Amino acid sequence: MNNINELAHSQWQPVLEQIPHWSSLDSSFELLEKHGDFPDWQAALTQLPEAEPSSYNFKTNSRFGSTTDLSADALNQLETALMKLHPWRKGPFTAFGLHIDTEWRSDWKWDRVLPHLSSLRGKTILDVGCGNGYYGWRMLAQGARTVIGIDPTAIFLMQHLALSKYCAPRPNYVLPLRLEALPPGREEFDNVFSMGVIYHSRDPQSHTDKLYTHLRSGGELILETLVTPDTWTEALIPNNRYARMRNVWQIPTQELVLKWLKSSGFSKIRVVDVSTTSLSEQRSTQWMTFESLAACLDPKNSKLTIEGHPAPIRAVFIASKAN
Repeated sequence: MNNINELAHSQWQPVLEQIPHWSSLDSSFELLEKHGDFPDWQAALTQLPEAEPSSYNFKTNSRFGSTTDLSADALNQLETALMKLHPWRKGPFTAFGLHIDTEWRSDWKWDRVLPHLSSLRGKTILDVGCGNGYYGWRMLAQGARTVIGIDPTAIFLMQHLALSKYCAPRPNYVLPLRLEALPPGREEFDNVFSMGVIYHSRDPQSHTDKLYTHLRSGGELILETLVTPDTWTEALIPNNRYARMRNVWQIPTQELVLKWLKSSGFSKIRVVDVSTTSLSEQRSTQWMTFESLAACLDPKNSKLTIEGHPAPIRAVFIASKAN
């Protein structure tokens, strides 16, 4: 395979065929080849062993295959290849008995969100900032017809391609794009998810406006974001970093998020969950050995970040687009 388009053709082409006005995006994927680590990632994909999973479970976890589907040598080969796609952020996954212990316990977030969702059965879904597509598998298990995830981080796409080798053909796609790179919205989706993205946007109002244009009338938006503590009346605008992250432009109050959503045209807006991120939910592991939340908090006061800001609190908002 000489380029990323050939490598992922089976992943992207069905999307481009389903949504014709996205077809012009095909050439932009070639930019991934310019990433310095691309040859190593491509080699890792070719080193994945051949295997046919005997079973799947994406409803209560993200598991494909069982321990009896691969020999010990093949399982070691699988682990070696997948480790080359470090760091693994979203998950966890279990592949043929191999536990991929990701930085985030994304299953905990999904369990908080799921009870508040309208039925996903038969829905076409856009997942903005999808990472390696973890939530897409969980959405399909709830009956979604198609999930199209977008995320500009190249390594997450490669992780998705690796796992899809053992999950295909299933309509959970990941495209290496930012929301801003999509063609103008044409109400293509029944549901739009944007989880952990808006505080990375320099213009959060524009972010919710764009989400609105991609959502069909009667559709549902699920937006998750960092928020300030309830006692705050103004947004937090970090001078430099927040929890060691450079690209956090604004952490809003809950009221400010409600204002953005209302200004974009959403209705039936409600906050369905507010949770403090724990050291058990986000942490370094064998599969993500870089610094994680523990290194980002004040060692003397875990309620503060290393910069002295309030520690991460996340809220989930659900809103509708009126018929």
